[in-house]
Order: sequence, then structure tokens, then C-alpha cells
Amino acid sequence: QVQLVESGGGLVQAGGSLRLSCAASGRTFNNVAMGWFRQAPGKERQFVAATTSSGGVTDYADSVKGRLTISRDNAKNTVYLQMNSLKPEDAAVYSCAAARYGRWSARRAPSGYDYWGQGTQVTVSS
Repeated sequence: QVQLVESGGGLVQAGGSLRLSCAASGRTFNNVAMGWFRQAPGKERQFVAATTSSGGVTDYADSVKGRLTISRDNAKNTVYLQMNSLKPEDAAVYSCAAARYGRWSARRAPSGYDYWGQGTQVTVSS
């Protein structure tokens, strides 16, 4: 079992930055790929970024490439999402997810993950 708790969301002006954190419980964190997804009101959940268990490989949605960076600290059981140059269209609830049983090939689909956090709200003012 893996429990995930996100933090770091808030209100920021367009062009600003935020860093989201996702703290995981459980002894298996080092063995799971992690992902970030977002969901805006009235829209489907959207893939944002993912990283392998070691953090050595990452993947990003085209819409965030070059602005958002996923990283992890396995010693702290935490995955991060550094968000720079934020745009109003980045506003959403951001959730982290753990793929204990999923495969890396399914990293961009919500169905590829087994555990989810409750989400943290990011609001970007123009």
C-alpha cells in the first residue's frame, strides 16, 4: 500500500513559479514510477509528467515541456514538480500517482497508476 499526500499548491501570477511536493508512505516507494496529472473544471484528467523509480528517466506532456520539471528524492520518499513560467491554462488540481504494478509504457494514462493523492489546487492569475 502506498499513500500519497500533495502540497505546495496555491495562487500565483502568470509567469510565476510553484513547487509541488508529493510525500509517499510505505516501503515500496523506491520501486515505483511516479506521475503527475492535472484536472481543470469540466475537463478530463491530463498527463503532466512521469519519472521512473530511480528518477533516471522522465517524460513530459508537450504543453509543459521546458517549463515543468519532475524530480524525486527516494531518501525522503518524495516526488516534486517544479513549475516555472506558469500560464493561466496551467490552472488545475494537480495529483500525484504511483505505479506500483503499472508499466512504464502506460505512464501517460491514469489507468497506468495504482495509487493517487487527493490533489492540490494551482490557480494562475493573468
